[in-house]
Amino acid sequence: MKFSKFGQKFTQPTGISQLMDDLGDALKSDQPINMLGGGNPARIEAVNEVFLQTYKAIGDDGLEGTALNAMGNYSNPQGDAAFIDALVGFFNRHYDWNLSAENIALTNGSQNAFFYLFNLFGGAFTDEHNQSVDKSILLPLAPEYIGYSDVHVDGQHFAAVLPHIDEVTYNGEEGFFKYRVDFEALENLPALVEGRIGAICCSRPTNPTGNVLTDEEMSRLAEIAKRYEVPLIIDNAYGMPFPNIIYSDAHLNWDDNTILCFSLSKIGLPGVRTGIIVAAPEVIAAVSSMNAVVNLAPTRFGAAIATPLVKDDRIKQLSDDAIKPFYQQQANTAVRLLKEALGDYPLVIHKPEGAIFLWLWFKDLPIDTVELYERLKKQGTLIVPSKYFFPGVDVANYPHAHKCIRMSIAADEQTLIDGIKVIGEVARELYDAS
Repeated sequence: MKFSKFGQKFTQPTGISQLMDDLGDALKSDQPINMLGGGNPARIEAVNEVFLQTYKAIGDDGLEGTALNAMGNYSNPQGDAAFIDALVGFFNRHYDWNLSAENIALTNGSQNAFFYLFNLFGGAFTDEHNQSVDKSILLPLAPEYIGYSDVHVDGQHFAAVLPHIDEVTYNGEEGFFKYRVDFEALENLPALVEGRIGAICCSRPTNPTGNVLTDEEMSRLAEIAKRYEVPLIIDNAYGMPFPNIIYSDAHLNWDDNTILCFSLSKIGLPGVRTGIIVAAPEVIAAVSSMNAVVNLAPTRFGAAIATPLVKDDRIKQLSDDAIKPFYQQQANTAVRLLKEALGDYPLVIHKPEGAIFLWLWFKDLPIDTVELYERLKKQGTLIVPSKYFFPGVDVANYPHAHKCIRMSIAADEQTLIDGIKVIGEVARELYDAS
């Protein structure tokens, strides 16, 4: 059976497909697996209890109630109107953005949102002279999210800037580093200067590293985007205001040239596949049209659960009082375990500033981390190797992209203990042999 070029692109092996396959296989395995590789959020008891009570409440509404209405009827392509209205009130209440319903659309998860946005702003364009121009999505700080890499319908359209790497401390300890945007390289990037950039995009906190771009970095990126008349897309899947897994001092801003993306996944509802886009009305109209073609309408079940939580600010309270502290404690536990497991070996950890991962740099590792991934998998521990997190970068010419791993901290403490023990044993053996 022959597939089109479109079909061939989406059926070839990719980093994200390998990751999801391995996670699925691990869940089916009859052997214990230390799940430190995926992006599934933790099961936090206090948060789950609120979701359960909300689910029960909407289910008690009867035959004409919220739950059956959400499951038994389509929304319009923009998404569930009651949830959009609740979000408008929430954002205006907390940020004074003066939004209306025309500024918000829902999607079937963040991945769905970025499929839309990257194909809206990256790929083939026609310029004012009716000439074809290929435009890319500019990632100002690589490494970036693995799921971005393959969403374009016709190849990859990315330009990326490699980071400055600074040695820093964390809780008074040495052995940490932080990525910072190399603005000199960014502003001199030929694709930007020559008009071959369609949008600038960053995640904050960054998946995979847990890096949080500073307010100053965000302000400079916003100014550059306006200067070149392209949108700034900010992926807040782990950020403000929910789930708010950010430990540094940071603020969230929006204007007509900014596209903010949010999700219900990392507050603990990944299965309801609900993404949120806040943008200028013309972007929302385009996303709604794409929803109509691809999905008819976004799913409504996540909206039904989240609407009362957004209306009364419980979603923010849960984020601030339960979700963020949980992951900050997990990060500190994982750092302690890694320090104990690898001691004086040349492991450097990206400073934990947010998200649900640690980014580990094994300096002078005698193998690349794709091979390390395979060795750890044989020992029943899943992580993700770094080479998949550099869309727009020729990693063959960037050794650092082969020496890091992403490790989830969302697992329970015993899984962290067991998984980090395996990582330590395998890494020490490799260093000692070299």
